[in-house]
Order: sequence, then structure tokens, then C-alpha cells
Amino acid sequence: MGFVLVQHLDPQHESALTHLLARATTMPVGEVTNGLRVEPNGIYVIPPNVQMAIADGVLKLTPRSKDRGATRSIDFFFESLAQDQKERAIGVVLSGTATDGTLGLEAIKAEAGVTFAQDESAKYDSMPRSAIAAGVVDFVLAPKQIAAELARIAKHPFILHAPAAAAPEQAPEKERESNQREGKNVALASGGSGTPPTGARRAKQEAAAKKGGAGAGADGFKKILLILRNHCGVDFSLYRSSTIQRRVTRRLVLNRHETLAAYAAFLKGNAKELDALYSDVLISVTSFFRNPEAFEVLKRKIFPKLLAQRVGQEPVRVWVLGCSTGQEAYSLAMTFAEDGTGIAIPGDRFRFRETLRQPAGMEGPRSTARAGVGRRAVGGQCDEPDSAKRIDMAILEGAWIARQGSGDRGTRDSRAARQGGLVLRTAGRR
Repeated sequence: MGFVLVQHLDPQHESALTHLLARATTMPVGEVTNGLRVEPNGIYVIPPNVQMAIADGVLKLTPRSKDRGATRSIDFFFESLAQDQKERAIGVVLSGTATDGTLGLEAIKAEAGVTFAQDESAKYDSMPRSAIAAGVVDFVLAPKQIAAELARIAKHPFILHAPAAAAPEQAPEKERESNQREGKNVALASGGSGTPPTGARRAKQEAAAKKGGAGAGADGFKKILLILRNHCGVDFSLYRSSTIQRRVTRRLVLNRHETLAAYAAFLKGNAKELDALYSDVLISVTSFFRNPEAFEVLKRKIFPKLLAQRVGQEPVRVWVLGCSTGQEAYSLAMTFAEDGTGIAIPGDRFRFRETLRQPAGMEGPRSTARAGVGRRAVGGQCDEPDSAKRIDMAILEGAWIARQGSGDRGTRDSRAARQGGLVLRTAGRR
């Protein structure tokens, strides 16, 4: 495990962190230079006045942006780490001001990595508190406890025998999932069927895990998915095999189990962990107004044409695929409301329909929207999670949310049709 330290630095002053750490550890400590490869048991400190990213295990330095506003050097590095190392990425947010690091931990968790935040021992708690409030932290601990947990994770069988980071030409997880081909007669480790384009790599991973005594295998995953189905009523056996394995392995590591059999036994009757696993399998990789250029095209070109073709007060219906916790559906409604035609959408004319239930205690679309209110906003990132100016709380609070199978689809759609509202139907992420 290599350690990369990213801190908020005055661009005009050298940091003393490298010298301080060198006195406290026997591991090699050095300030990063461009093109430096991260090696195990090494400590790498960001120099002043730069942004740092990682690609193919190599640290890349670029001049710090001179734009006004807070520099999000931690988010910048964490997001590149998530893309480069996938489920091998670990992010730790310690004492600091503002909210830098929250979006980066979100990216790491979306790739099945592990995230930490410092507890109340933080002298400046804004950064860890922001990440914790956003729901993107796995462990909230004091620094000594974080170190102990990192040492444990580094020795875990699934980590020791994990394959090296993906080759540079391999697509991100969401693209790998969308490219997977499915077939009736080909069994996958998750218990479903399909022909993943990276089947050889997966076979090597499973063989390595078995050699390390981790007990990876189709039967273990099938048993876990059966327990999960009995709990939440959703059959994940036809979901992407690679995603299922990453999510299950992540929960196994977090809960200090070393075999799939042990984790399956832990799941039985454990509603809290079953809800956590369910949430991880459906982990959100979306946000408000993601891909802002697309929303601008909708606002300027598409929605005006749709309204021009509308007959009377006929509702506009939009189907949002894979919207997870609803940010994209809400973003479409708000974009429609501000499309420049002068036609407003009162909150009670926007209907949102979920296709997968949320277990008790888990956040649904409205609570996610209220808590997250635009950690990413069009035109740039906000300094605070609740300061996105485009989030229309009237739409969020007034929306109809119908659970799948609730039987009110026709009634609600009819009401929306009578009132000339916007109807968005969604499909859960698969």
C-alpha cells in the first residue's frame, strides 16, 4: 500500500510536512515530482502550487488553476484515484476546512473503494463532517484507529490477491457494465448469465482469490444473492457479474470477514447489513445536472420543440433510465421549468416514480435530493453541499413519489394529464 498526502497549501510557501513525516517514520518520504510511480510502503507529499492526479499508478502534476474560488485539490486527486485504481482505491479525509474531499470520496465509493473520515478529534471538522453528512464514508475513526484499519485491510486475503489496476485502455466501470453481452447459456459467478468481454481477467482474479484461501466461487455469491433476494425482494442474479462481485467483496472486507461463507452466515437475519449491501449494489454514480452540456441542449433546443408540439394541456412524459436515487429525474424537471418558454412547473405537477423500493432507513429520491442539494451544480462546484442555486426545492418537496406496485400509476398520471404537468418515469439501475 502506497500513501499519497494531499493538503491545502499556500501556493507561495513550501510545506514542512515532508520533513516532519521523515522524522516520524522509517518509510521513505518524499515530495512528489511529475511522473513519479507510487510504490508500496512509500509516502508521497504533494508540492505547493500544483494539482495532482494519478494515472496507471504514476503521479501527474499540473499547474494549479488561477481561477477564483476554493481549490479542490483533494477532490481532484481522489477522483483520479477512483478511476485509476477502482476497488483498490482508499480515501481518507482528515481535519480541514470547507468541503474538499466529499466528491472525491463519493467517486471512490462508487468504484467500490473504501472511505474514511476523521471523527470528532479533528481540530477543523468541516471537511470530515461534510463527507459524513453526504453519506460517502465507510469508517469514522480517530487517526490511530484509521491507521490500524488500513493495516488490517492491507492484509485481507481479497486485497492481497487482488489483480493489479486495470490497463489504461480499459473503460471505467459504468462503461464496462454497459458493454457486457448477455447470453442464455453462459453462467456467471453472480449466478446470472452473460459473456463479459473481460472474462479471462475475471477467471484469473477468481483463481488468485481461491489460491489465497479467500473462498471465492459461484456458490458463495449465489448464496449471498439468495439471502439478499429474500430480504429485499429483488433478484440480482441477472445484474452485472463484475459489479455484484465488487460490491459483495467490499462489504466482506468492511465487515472483517475473510470468506464468502463467513459473510453469508453474517448476513442471515442481519437486516442492517442486508440493507447496506442492497445500497452498495445499487450505489449511485449520478449527481444533479451531470453532463451539464446535455442539460443545456435540452433546455435550449429539445424542450421548446416538445412544448410547441403539445396539444392543449397534454402532459410531457419523460422516461429516465438508471436514475438510481433520482437526481437525473429531478434535474430534468428543473431544466424543463427553466427552459426559457416562461411555462413554470408547480411542484404538484411533477410526478416521480421509483421502480425499486428503498429499504427502511435508506434514503429515497426526495431525501437524497434534500441532503445532497447539488454537490455538483451546472457551471461549477459549490463550496457547500446545500448552496446549489439551481435546485428548486418547490419541485423536490411537491413531487409525487409512487413506489413500484403501489397501484396509483393511473390515478396520478391522469391527474398530471388534467393539470398539464410533467410526468417522469424511471427505471432502476441495472
